[in-house]
Parts: sequence; structure tokens; C-alpha cells
Amino acid sequence: MKKLLAVVDDEPDIVELVSLHLEKTGFRVATFFNAANFFKFLEAEIPDLVILDLMLPDADGFEICKYMKKHDHLSYIPIIMLTAKGEEMDRILGLELGADDYVTKPFSVKELVARVKAVLRRPPTQEVPGKIDVGGILSIDAAKHEVLLEGKKILLTTTEFKILKFLADKKGWVFTRDQILDHLWGQEKAVVDRTVDVHIKHLRTKLGKAARFIKNIRGVGYKLEE
Repeated sequence: MKKLLAVVDDEPDIVELVSLHLEKTGFRVATFFNAANFFKFLEAEIPDLVILDLMLPDADGFEICKYMKKHDHLSYIPIIMLTAKGEEMDRILGLELGADDYVTKPFSVKELVARVKAVLRRPPTQEVPGKIDVGGILSIDAAKHEVLLEGKKILLTTTEFKILKFLADKKGWVFTRDQILDHLWGQEKAVVDRTVDVHIKHLRTKLGKAARFIKNIRGVGYKLEE
């Protein structure tokens, strides 16, 4: 069956243009002009990818992204943010919340279709079942996609979890920022390596006393060490 894509944007002309090209490429497309109708759709059907506008009349695209990534049955749906906001911090925030790509208006429809294909080609994240214990106070459960600090659950974004799990899988190994970016987005990455520093900063804040396990190796990158 053809893959189903959801396009969420409040500009009818853009929705029509994007939908037309996606359908010509062989996708099924469901369109929404506001968050309310999109959320109602998600109760009945799960799309293979979402193209999400940042500025909607009844919601913030960042909040929609955050909502999807917090719910297990929605968290692995790829999201491409389509918006007029092109500032670097907006891009970083979108990617940090779990978006897979970011396209700014005005844009080339052909490029957008190419990015959709590229995101759908990426293999799903393969997590090895089992738990990783760090320092006797931090537990990383890959099967549940869950992190516990002294028994209490810590809410991490998808990107933060991937970074923590990546470092914890090989304790003591030093990884460059480029290696971390490659793990997160593969060869499709279109972000600066400074993005890793932002993720690590937020991750450390959430980890509290366990933040000390993530060490910055000046001029090289990061490692996790007990």
C-alpha cells in the first residue's frame, strides 16, 4: 500500500501544491489546516510521515511535535517541519524536539519531495533490548525507551535519549560531534555540530546528579564515564 503522509499547514495554496506533488510521486496524502483536526485524525489513523507547519491558528508546531514524541504510538513517526521561521535556534529547537528535518518557506517543492523520500529511506532506530546501568544511579532501558534516575523517570526528547544511549553503549569511548550527528541523522544531517552541544547541555540539566557521567573532552567531543 502507498505510504500515507499528513500535511498540516494553514495556507491552502501551500497545502494544495505540496499535496499535488506528493500524490504525483505516489504517496497518499491527508491534509489539515489546524491542529484540532490533525489530532482527531491521529486517533483513527497513523501516517508514515508528517509535514508540519510551525505557525498554526490553534497551536504551535513545536507543541505538536513535543506531543507526538511523548506518546509511544506516535513517537516514531518522522516529522518534517515546514515553516517561514528559519533562524538557527528555531531549527535547533525543532530537531531537539525530535523533528527529522526542517524546510523553510519559500521552498522548492521538488526539494521537499526529495527530503520526504530521504527521511522515509532512513532505517528505523534499532535499539538493543536490555538495560544499561550507569554509576548505580542511572538506568537506561532501551526496550521501554526509558531513563530512570534513582528509580524516578526522567523525560527526555527522542534526540536526548539517542545521544545518552549512544554514549552509554560504549562507556569510556570518546565520540566526536560529527560521529554523534551521524548516529542521529546519518548522511542526511543538515545541522551544525554546535547542535550537539545544545542537546548535551539540556541532557545534563535533566540528568541532575548523573550529569557528571557525561564528560566533555576539549577539542574532541564527548564520552560517558562512571
